[in-house]
Amino acid sequence: MLETLHMLADGFSVAMTPMNLGLVLFGCFAGTLIGALPGIGPINGVAILLPIAYSLRFPPESALILLAGIYYGAEYGGRISSILLNVPGDAGAVMTTMDGNPLAKQGQAGRALSLSAVASFFGGTLAVVLMTLFGPLLARFAISFGPAEYVALMVFAFATLSSLVGRNSTKTIIGALLGLMIASVGVDANTGVNRFTFGIPDLFSGIDFLVVVIGLFGIAELLALVEGMATDTLVVRAIDKTFVSWKDLIAVRWTLVRSSLIGFIVGVLPGTGASVASAVSYGTEKRLAGASGTFGQGDIRGLAAPESANNASAGGAMVPMLTLGIPGSGTTAILLGALLMFNVQPGPMLFSQHPEIAWGLIASMYIGNIALLVINLPLVGLFARMLTIPHKYLIPVIAVLTFIGTYSVVGNSFDLFMMLGLGVFGWFLRKLDFSLAPVILGVVLGGLFEDNLRRALSMSGGDWSILFESVSSLALYAIAIAVLFLPLLMSRRQKRQASDLGEE
Repeated sequence: MLETLHMLADGFSVAMTPMNLGLVLFGCFAGTLIGALPGIGPINGVAILLPIAYSLRFPPESALILLAGIYYGAEYGGRISSILLNVPGDAGAVMTTMDGNPLAKQGQAGRALSLSAVASFFGGTLAVVLMTLFGPLLARFAISFGPAEYVALMVFAFATLSSLVGRNSTKTIIGALLGLMIASVGVDANTGVNRFTFGIPDLFSGIDFLVVVIGLFGIAELLALVEGMATDTLVVRAIDKTFVSWKDLIAVRWTLVRSSLIGFIVGVLPGTGASVASAVSYGTEKRLAGASGTFGQGDIRGLAAPESANNASAGGAMVPMLTLGIPGSGTTAILLGALLMFNVQPGPMLFSQHPEIAWGLIASMYIGNIALLVINLPLVGLFARMLTIPHKYLIPVIAVLTFIGTYSVVGNSFDLFMMLGLGVFGWFLRKLDFSLAPVILGVVLGGLFEDNLRRALSMSGGDWSILFESVSSLALYAIAIAVLFLPLLMSRRQKRQASDLGEE
């Protein structure tokens, strides 16, 4: 422990140099703006700035500090458009729309924004503390997860879907199946068979996740706004001066702890990411809240859970990258590439051969999380005022940002038409009272589930028993079964007790 603290102190001496401190602040601020733009997200923000950092000939530790600041800054920024516009900045911010946007519609945008900033700070800071103390140990745990364990993890994630939109589980299941269908479009990697491509070459590589998210959320929201203007049913929201209170923070204190831990652990597992972490944490909190929750209608626990989880997962994803040289997410894969560009080999020897890089990065994350809180809280009022912009101006601006952000990533006009089609489809689903979150999570989890199931069966020669051999897999299956059936048993027991009292 004393050695760890000594190395962390050395890391702070690296992170607190004027240049590195300036890069942390710039990365956090730029990341917040990038995350707030629909469709850009942390992975694209880091990818855009990587060649700039390299061309400016920054030292490796300075370049990594800048790019990491953009990474978790974008995780912060994704909440802004999710709460104010119901348009997720990236996949990890999808669950934030569930309760964040209803709060904004109730005139509590300032409260939602400030609470999400505090939740993000808590999740990010706890993740860095855990990374400092248990990084190598957790990395060894993550590497023990094989394809069979990932299949069990995906089953558990699907089980939590049933709690996302509790009022109508049938529509939740249908939404998840629609997402799985979208995820299956494209050429089968194993057999080379075209699936649902209808002979269209642009669909051979599948439908880009960004196109799905922006279409189902961004375009669908724009269509709903246009419909409201056309029918004179659009409600103009007043400028609110609400802010998170100590009462709110006390009410969500255990939510923050649980969700941060979930987010960090999920983030450590390579290939999962913020979208899985936020979904699992949201579902967990909704289950725990039971009848006392108003999830989906503006419950502050439903906002705090995904916001703390997705920022904690960003810290967790750094663990396998630094200690094993295995990227925990798409963004950390780019950070891994950045280290290799500077002739630095990530892995177990990084902490001994290049301690200034490893510990300088960890120390900068402590600074960055504080900086993001200081930057974001004073801007809450400014962000909230975005809601008062007349919709005849706001709608075209959102549309332009959406199309530019999407095209800058996919670079294909066909995908823009696909995005429009999915937007119309999403608008119809909303009219039918479907939640779009299960659809998105079906897309995210579908690819992970199929890939790992194929790998597991390939390893076993087609023997399905491999899925149930490890203790980790059995534990995850048991938890998934409990998540599905315990609430039913509890509700039946409560009804039986109520009927017994009525007879007395």
